[in-house]
Amino acid sequence: MQGNQRIIDLLNKQLTLELTSMDQYLVHSKMYEDWGINKLHEQLSHEYEEELGHAKLLAERILFLEGKADTISREKVNVGTNVKEMLEFDLAAERIVAASLREIITACEQEKDYISREILEVLLVDTEMDHIYWIEQHLGLIDKIGLQNYIQSQM
Repeated sequence: MQGNQRIIDLLNKQLTLELTSMDQYLVHSKMYEDWGINKLHEQLSHEYEEELGHAKLLAERILFLEGKADTISREKVNVGTNVKEMLEFDLAAERIVAASLREIITACEQEKDYISREILEVLLVDTEMDHIYWIEQHLGLIDKIGLQNYIQSQM
């Protein structure tokens, strides 16, 4: 089915953001694993898999609309040097993803592409209710109990 080029371009923009987040989660996950912070390693491995799932959904939709899925492009991956910075970088990336999703959902509404809108709404719920909420919760824990106690609780 021939899709709207504006929507295909926006979906590719989102695909780039999802793949960038996926790469960042992979690096951070492996750093946590190397440091022996196993709970954070497991959580970020899970987040990596979810980002991969988001990317697959976007690529499938782009292909359905007869576009070419750009699986090569990435934004800058921000790799932290400590636990708090890593969580802050992950939160910043997720906020960019959420803002982009809201923008594209609006465009889908304008172009009357309701199926793409529905797919993106599912991704937005996951991004806001799972990814962003979890990171904010854990940054809040660091503020409440201190970084060292937080790290110990994640080992």
